[in-house]
Amino acid sequence: MELRTEAVVATLEMSELNGREDDPSEDSDYESLPPHASLTTHMTAGAVAGILEHTVMYPVDSVKTRMQSLQPDPKAQYRSVFEALQRIVRTEGLMRPLRGLNITVLGAGPAHALYFACYERCKRSLSEVIQNGGNSHIANGVAGSLATVLHDAVMNPAEVIKQRMQMFNSPYRGLWDCIVRVTRGEGPAAFYRSYSTQLTMNIPFQAVHFITYEFTQERLNPQRRYRPTSHIISGAAAGAVSAAVTTPLDVCKTLLNTQEHGALRSSGQVSGHLSGMANALRTVYRLGGAPAFFKGVQARVIYQMPSTAIAWSVYEFFKYFLTRQEQEQEQRLWQQRQQQQRALAHQDSKQEVDSSTT
Repeated sequence: MELRTEAVVATLEMSELNGREDDPSEDSDYESLPPHASLTTHMTAGAVAGILEHTVMYPVDSVKTRMQSLQPDPKAQYRSVFEALQRIVRTEGLMRPLRGLNITVLGAGPAHALYFACYERCKRSLSEVIQNGGNSHIANGVAGSLATVLHDAVMNPAEVIKQRMQMFNSPYRGLWDCIVRVTRGEGPAAFYRSYSTQLTMNIPFQAVHFITYEFTQERLNPQRRYRPTSHIISGAAAGAVSAAVTTPLDVCKTLLNTQEHGALRSSGQVSGHLSGMANALRTVYRLGGAPAFFKGVQARVIYQMPSTAIAWSVYEFFKYFLTRQEQEQEQRLWQQRQQQQRALAHQDSKQEVDSSTT
């Protein structure tokens, strides 16, 4: 009986040792994110990041839209971002720089959820093919471009409404008034008039953005751990570079979105509406020459640097936080299973001892 009992005890000890080796809590580093977070995690983190990105820097975005005006009202000509904000608040009210924020928030959540989820999945799949799972700049650029198509499909109508409400002396009383008047006057297609232009701008923007971010991460955070400073610096660098490079296309997009009446009259578009990238490029050049393509570049870079830094730092934080919650839940379930197995093993050993005794 003693030999039998000792054998059972030895078996239990060995199972506990093996269990410790398989325990996900042992040697786990919660700051080391797993390479494959869940789709829900990517979408939730992306939605929160997108809303915060657009909300925090929205007043600067309002200034950028006005500074890209090709034929601005004399009362809406600004020398710098700070001076513009001062004048807008002083002459139009404290809340004027936030006009159009509501539609931006409504669009940014789902748009960025799709954006980050698509990017992560495509990047992983393409990296497996191109570089056996390693970091591939080609995969990053292509994944960012594909994610942009989904993002802009959701965000483009919100951009049209937002920019029309941001303009100086905007004729719209509010969000719903803008939607109704644009639909009646120009038709539903007006909300996607700049979609091709948006993609023409955003695909290179996001390709440069993701390549720059991943490249900077390789230098600052090669282990790809959760390090807020590296995410902030990488995000700011990615935003600045991509914003500066694509400013000419953003000027054309703003013109197509706002259908700026002064610019259209000056360019000979007395009736109808301006459409298409080619027409926008010709109009911008006719009205201001080459320098016109870089109108608002200062405001665009000032807007994109912190907003992209916010987006990446918030996204990486929520991805880390939500993944950690998933890991802890898996660990609790594992521990419960181990306890049940030990209880069953103990019960079996007791029954075996009892039967040998009898």
